[in-house]
Parts: sequence; C-alpha cells; structure tokens
Amino acid sequence: MNSIDLEFILVLLIIISLILILLNKINSSKENKSILWLNKQARSFLPILLIVLFLRSFLAEPFRIPSGSMLPTLLIGDYILVNKYEYGIRMPLTKTKIFEVSKPQRGDVIVFRYPGNEKINFIKRVIGIPGDKIKYLNKKLYVNELEYKKQKKDTHKYIDDFERQELEIFEEDDNHKIYNTLNDNMSPSNDDEFLVPDNQYFVMGDNRDHSSDSRYWGFVPEKNLVGEAFLIWMNFNSKNFSMKYNRIGDTIK
Repeated sequence: MNSIDLEFILVLLIIISLILILLNKINSSKENKSILWLNKQARSFLPILLIVLFLRSFLAEPFRIPSGSMLPTLLIGDYILVNKYEYGIRMPLTKTKIFEVSKPQRGDVIVFRYPGNEKINFIKRVIGIPGDKIKYLNKKLYVNELEYKKQKKDTHKYIDDFERQELEIFEEDDNHKIYNTLNDNMSPSNDDEFLVPDNQYFVMGDNRDHSSDSRYWGFVPEKNLVGEAFLIWMNFNSKNFSMKYNRIGDTIK
C-alpha cells in the first residue's frame, strides 16, 4: 500500500504555522496586512493540524487495499482503519516507541512498513511470533509442530471477486482465531521451514499462493509495525467503479 507521507506534511505545516505566529509577535506592526492575514490563517489552522496529527499518529489511520494478497478477508478497494496504539505509542516521524501497550498475536491482521522499502506499507496476517517454528508443507501450515486445522468452504459472499475457478476457500483455525484463506490449485506449494528471531514476526497473506510475504522476503522487525487493522469503513473498486455498501462497518477477522 503506497501512501503519501501525510505525517511529515502535517508536522511541516504545524512548524510553518508556529513560525508565522512567532513572526507576527516579533513584528507587531499593524500596517503589514500580508503578515496579519498569514498570522490569522496560522492561528485558525494550527489547532486543526494538531488534532489531525494526534488522531493519525496515536489513534487510527486509514489505508486502502490495492491488491488481492489478503483475499478473501480483504477485497481490492477496501478502505480500512488501523489501530495505531495497539502495539505501542510511537513518536511521529521517528517512529520511536515511547509507551508499550501490547504485542502482535498469531492471527492478527497488521499493517507494517515493508522491510525492503519502508516507504511502502504492507498488510498481512501474523503467523509466527518470536521463537516460533513455522513449517508450510503441501499447503498446510504448522506452527511449533501443531498443524492448523483447515476446512474447505463451498461459498463466499464475494466469490466473484476471486476471478479464478481454481481458487478454493478454506476456514483456518490457529487455536486463537478462525479466518478464511485461499489456495490456488494451479500453483506449487512452495514448502519451507522458518524460525522466527527475537523482536520479529512471520507474516503471510490469506491469499496463500498469490502473496508476497515472509516466505519470500523475510521477517517483519518490531520497529516496522504500524498497527492492527480492525475495520472496513468503505469499499470502492476503481477498476470497475463499483462499491460494496454492505462491507461498510465490517470488522476484520
């Protein structure tokens, strides 16, 4: 999920507003109408900028789903909200954690800065936490030698969005959460084993055979966490200009 660095823009606008207010105090001349006008705008917008920065940095941030790597849980065009404080309070821009809240659990759907390019945000499901041994064999998932239960499902509310008949829907149980995944019968299994290091996480897309995730580029460092995805607030597919109104307000499982 590519995104403009709105946080940087907000901080920059706040700094500019503060400078304009300070300049007006230094130059108390009532004759300079330009400075007076700029000062008035700065005073008006500064509280709004501070509120937006606070909400976005510490409470919740919106994101858009641009790909199908999280099908069937998230559809292309879903607009989601991400809880920014669930995995710790972090300073704007520097991302330095200043307060610990909780840590990701297996089954959580998380947004994080992609380790290969931290300007890009990815969304995946946590499969392994620090110390876990992960094994993916014949399209079955094992965590610490425990096989996750999979049950094939015949239907899905948005099956037309999957586009290919070879995709099969499964309900997967990790003993913490139950969620849906996709398997592609035309794709190889890509079997492998992984040991999750300290302060890192192993993630996978629910669209198991069409997801760029920890199987290919490695683990997610704790410092790259953005937050936990928890709500779909809108769906709009720009490819066919369609909306799914009944997805509004759906929680992310």
